[in-house]
Amino acid sequence: MNVHGHRRREINRAITDQLERVAHTTLLGLTHPSAIELARRLIEIAPGGLSRVFYSDTGAAAMEIALKMALQYWQQCNPPRPHKTKFFSLCNAYHGDTVGAMSVGGIDLFQRAYHQLLFPILQARGAYCYHCHLHMSYPACRFTCLNEVEQMIAEKADELAAVVMEPMVQGAAGMLVYPAGYTRAVWEIAKRHQVLFIVDEVATGFGKTGKMFACEHEGIEPDVMALGKGITGGYLPLAATITTEQIYRAFLGTVEQQRTFYHGHTYTGNPLACAAALASLDLFEQEQTLQQLQPKIALLTKELERFKQLSLVGDIRQCGFMVGIELVQDKQTRLLFPTREKVAVRVTKEARRRGVIIRPLADILVVMPPLSISEEELGILLNVIYDSIVSILGSS
Repeated sequence: MNVHGHRRREINRAITDQLERVAHTTLLGLTHPSAIELARRLIEIAPGGLSRVFYSDTGAAAMEIALKMALQYWQQCNPPRPHKTKFFSLCNAYHGDTVGAMSVGGIDLFQRAYHQLLFPILQARGAYCYHCHLHMSYPACRFTCLNEVEQMIAEKADELAAVVMEPMVQGAAGMLVYPAGYTRAVWEIAKRHQVLFIVDEVATGFGKTGKMFACEHEGIEPDVMALGKGITGGYLPLAATITTEQIYRAFLGTVEQQRTFYHGHTYTGNPLACAAALASLDLFEQEQTLQQLQPKIALLTKELERFKQLSLVGDIRQCGFMVGIELVQDKQTRLLFPTREKVAVRVTKEARRRGVIIRPLADILVVMPPLSISEEELGILLNVIYDSIVSILGSS
């Protein structure tokens, strides 16, 4: 979430300057200069034909809006296709904790208590190469796992409103990095069958994968994109759902037609948050953040190589500054540790004792440094994680 570091004078000043004008005004029939300028800036950097911005305050809300937008679009497009009401997503997906976002998710732990609230979706297994459900190996597999995805989308295309996907990386699932070309292949399947493609860039957006947006790695042009987390540099809650002109125009009409997108939050497009977001985008340009990030990504890749020699490190997955280190009981069989042993939790606590804060997801250590980290600090971070693994699990 944090992008440029804490206590950045530029972002602090932007917020205080905004405070001298107005702290908040709703966007319910109104707007304000910061919201207008930020929308313009977001459209300039967004992939493909994304041209219209709808603000909210959290990533989950941005996804909820994306789902509602897709559903209503098919009711109001020309000609209308009201039967397109279902959504497709991949197993292990995570899109937030609101009801709609949970419905298109795929992690049972987060959904179990709420199944009666959720709406049914279509779901297929994605490319979790380290634990391939088809017992195949990439690249020899040639994306055999996509057959199920294509078959399901093709059979239900007339009912599908959208395919929903985290591009390049499934974050909350354990930093599951898709092999090159996989995300684009799913997008192409959606396009082939005239199904909208919604990308959840809440975790991957604003440089975390090495590009401003993960979509850019494979030239994907989504119909709807959800943003959050790093949009303000990690300072204030703000999110945005960006869509195309074609979708936007389906919501235009007379008062009598009632084609409006009836969705809004009191703090949608908060001026303080928009000011912080604008300052963050300025820093991306002034400090050439993405260019400066590339040697740090290379260093991270190089330093992770020594982790592979540890006997209980099974897999290391990386996409830019998003890394998952999977710990296993047996490296040969890829056998997982019993849940009760809380192996990754113990490693995390050891790292915190040594001054480094990381978090676990099951038996996977999540490493996702702020983009502003120096190469020296990155070295310290990785040394502590390495030593913590050895301290808890041993080196052989």
